[in-house]
Amino acid sequence: MQYTLVYSINKESSPETVYINLTNACTNNCIFCLRSQKDDVCGSEMWHDDNYTLEDIVKQFENYKPSPKQVVFCGYGEPFLKKDMMKAFAQYIRENYPEIKIRVNTNGHANAIYETNVAEEFKDLIDEASVSLNSDNPKEYDEICKPNIKNAYEEVKKFIKACNEAGIKTYASVVTGFDNEHNINVENCRKIANELGAEFRNREFISNGY
Repeated sequence: MQYTLVYSINKESSPETVYINLTNACTNNCIFCLRSQKDDVCGSEMWHDDNYTLEDIVKQFENYKPSPKQVVFCGYGEPFLKKDMMKAFAQYIRENYPEIKIRVNTNGHANAIYETNVAEEFKDLIDEASVSLNSDNPKEYDEICKPNIKNAYEEVKKFIKACNEAGIKTYASVVTGFDNEHNINVENCRKIANELGAEFRNREFISNGY
């Protein structure tokens, strides 16, 4: 079986965006996450055991011709948990395809995990960071995201600010419409995002995913 390390969410032979599925590990267990409901994205099997090399990612990426306009680190886990591999592939893109925009979709725990300013490490490697804020308060965040790190909500806010200060175009996002129990205060989240120097995105939950 060949692991899906690079995939797209449409059936075009040359999509404008491809996604890099670095790991299935995550420091959150979000109640809306589709990984608990299905194993694939648009037919691409997402589960793997992290047993791969940089060359494996490059090989799958090079199957997409002409080259995409954007690469996004996003899969069934938290990309920064494979920080070194992420950095290596981002450097590969920068060196070989400088015109391609690089984005990461992240839960915002990286600085807390590594106890260093990871955002600063990636300031020349990532163009955009989309950070999952998911609530305007820590109690609701913990209920929704079920993090396994301490003070996770505050760490997310710190990471959003750190990305902005590193010169990375930063978005803070929430997911809405995934159940009837959580009525997320979108406007408060927007205000928090803006105060941290980020733009805001409200992502409507897609029940069956892509």
